[in-house]
Amino acid sequence: MRKLETAITTLGMVLLAVPAFAVDTTKVYSSGILVLVFVGICALFVVSQMIPAIILLCGMIKGVAKSMFKGKEAVPAQETGKK
Repeated sequence: MRKLETAITTLGMVLLAVPAFAVDTTKVYSSGILVLVFVGICALFVVSQMIPAIILLCGMIKGVAKSMFKGKEAVPAQETGKK
């Protein structure tokens, strides 16, 4: 019974606090076009730096995979048995 009271009290407190976390949507976006251009150029810089990083990462993964499987060539079925 005590756990039920605690759960109901906790739920009540959370539900009372929910409106405090609500966002005020009455404000309108009022920044100018220059702010959007600046943010767009910053995003372009970030994306242009990610392309070489992804290419480098793919090259490293290929190199590691190639070195792991180097020397592990398929052995023909005739040579696998004991002599």
